[in-house]
Amino acid sequence: MTDENTTYDYDDYYEDQLCRKDDVVKFGSIIIPLFFSIVVVMSCIGNILVLIILALYENLKSLTNVFIIHLSVSNLLFTFGLPFWASYFIHGWTFGEIGCKAVKFLFYVGFYSSVMFLTLMTIQRYMAVVHPLSDWEKCRCFSVAPIIIWMMSGTAALVGAHYSKILKDLNNTYCEYESIKVKSGIAYYQNAFFFIAFIFVWFCYGRMCWAITKYHNRETHRTVRLTFLIALLLFFGWTPYNIAMFLRSLTDQNIYPFTLCEVSKTVDYAYYICRLIAFSHCSVNPALFIFADANFCKHLRKRSWKFFSNIDVYE
Repeated sequence: MTDENTTYDYDDYYEDQLCRKDDVVKFGSIIIPLFFSIVVVMSCIGNILVLIILALYENLKSLTNVFIIHLSVSNLLFTFGLPFWASYFIHGWTFGEIGCKAVKFLFYVGFYSSVMFLTLMTIQRYMAVVHPLSDWEKCRCFSVAPIIIWMMSGTAALVGAHYSKILKDLNNTYCEYESIKVKSGIAYYQNAFFFIAFIFVWFCYGRMCWAITKYHNRETHRTVRLTFLIALLLFFGWTPYNIAMFLRSLTDQNIYPFTLCEVSKTVDYAYYICRLIAFSHCSVNPALFIFADANFCKHLRKRSWKFFSNIDVYE
């Protein structure tokens, strides 16, 4: 329900303006389910493989490895909601209000926790590079930080899940927020959280780049490079989506010129495409761990060689 206690229907305004979005809906119903299916398979394989390699062959006392474990779990939680979104674009929402709230919860837990764990990894690398002689690793805040991050992510996700409702019109059933005001407020909060986090991340990397010119530690450079690649891909993946989400909120609030039919349709296309890019981050991160990190590559080659050697023996 809206603030005026009327039914919340996304299509009312555009139907009044004879703005049909059948082509936009068709685009979403074909491309998004197919793309999400590929992302789910790649993310599950990649993140589970990262967890197995870390658990069996890496030092779990290393803060970097601990943070990578939590980031992989965050990616998996995010991934578990994608099949429901894929079905949503084909059949509408068919999983009830509890399912709507649960999938929204998984989405926001995955989003907020992944950004915060990446920020924490950046802080860890910043301390190691810029202040190499300090006893930062003994600081208790790093050991309890994952617990705090999961609590903060869960709290923020509960807000989004709480205001999620099942909304219906004559043609479809939606898993959306109960009003335009709530939807816009959550979008603005997500935008602010994302950009504040990355201003902080890029500040740390600027200081690290300056400090690296003074040192020639190959191990430090390797870890910084890996964390930087993750941050870079997450930034370029989520920034267009946050911008498109902001523009779509202006459309929902009937702000000119976003009320024009062609402008609204262009924003919807951009939103769909940017969402595909952003949601694929859960499958890209493990690929970086596996192929951009020398230790992961070494373990993967060794395990693969033993596996195929055993197959040859049995044959």
